[in-house]
Formats: sequence, C-alpha cells, structure tokens
Amino acid sequence: MTPMFSPSRQAPRCGDAGETAWIDALRTRGAGYDEAVRRVRHAVRRAARHQVCRMPRVWAELGDVRAEEIIESAADEATVAVLDRLDRFEGRSKFTTWVYKFGVFHAATEARRALWRDRPVELDGQPEPASTDPVTPEAWAEARDLSAAVALALATVLTPHQRRIACALIVDDVPIDVLAERLGTNRSALYKTLHDARR
Repeated sequence: MTPMFSPSRQAPRCGDAGETAWIDALRTRGAGYDEAVRRVRHAVRRAARHQVCRMPRVWAELGDVRAEEIIESAADEATVAVLDRLDRFEGRSKFTTWVYKFGVFHAATEARRALWRDRPVELDGQPEPASTDPVTPEAWAEARDLSAAVALALATVLTPHQRRIACALIVDDVPIDVLAERLGTNRSALYKTLHDARR
C-alpha cells in the first residue's frame, strides 16, 4: 500500500531551482535521469534508516543484518513508488519532503511485516478480559459490567468477519497492512469493516 497523495498534473511550484531541475530530469529522462534517480534513492534510504532507527524492536528482535536489509528493501520500493507517482507531486511542500515520506512509509511497512512474519494472527479466538486490580469495589463492578457488555456485543452484534477483524486490529494490535497481507485483501476493505464494527 502506498502513501495517499492527491493526483495533479500541474507543474510543481518549487522555489528551489535545484529541486525544479531535479524533477525535470526525472520527468524528461534526459542526460541527468540516472543521477536524479540516484538522488531519490539516497533521500528515501536516509528516510528509511531514520524510520527504522525509531523502531528499536526491529534491531532488538531481528538483528542488525535484517534491519539493514529492511532499510535497503524499503529504499528500493520507495524509489519505484516516487517514480511511479511523480505526476502527483503538487509542489505544496519541498520535493525532498515529499520524497522523504515515501521512505518513511515503506520502511515502517517493511519493518512491521518483518516483525510479524512468524507471529500467528489469531482470528477465531475470543479475547480474554484484561486482568485488572481496581482500587475500589465500585470501579471493579463498573469494569466487570463494561467487559460483559463489550463481550456480549462482540458475540451478538458483530458479524463473524467483523469480530475477527476488530479483535485482530484493536485487541491484538496486528498492523493493518500485515492483516491485509495474511487475508489476501487490502487496507481499504479492512478499514471499512472496522468502521462498520465500531459503529
């Protein structure tokens, strides 16, 4: 899944002549095209590294080598995404800022997938109520009643599909792109199901 940007065929309104030349080189595929692509990959790789460094679990659970592989893979995917969506750049921000977002997005997606690759996603089990130690009997009674109401709603109001999706995304905190991949669907379909379930 790729970042959402509004399509536009307008020329970018960049104030930076260097950025304008960079964009022109990418669009015209002239003599400077290869260098312009290298600049894009360098920018998205830097963004990908920044994002993965903000996710310490990647390094702790997967190790340095796998983390570096994630960065390189995300940089490749982000570079292709930038080139595919170049005509959607509207110039509302600097081109480097727009490019940077692709690196961050693809790195986060790749890292989440890697972290969840060998983890089971339980779609059929019912979540157990959280164990709490309320301070007062009144708080305990309220928590018990709320838990019972939520469990009843999950069991009787939601469809089985809505229940599986809601439990996976809200209770088990499965990343939506990971769940979409496991179920062979897309983020939009899952968002729609989750919206209906919450309503």
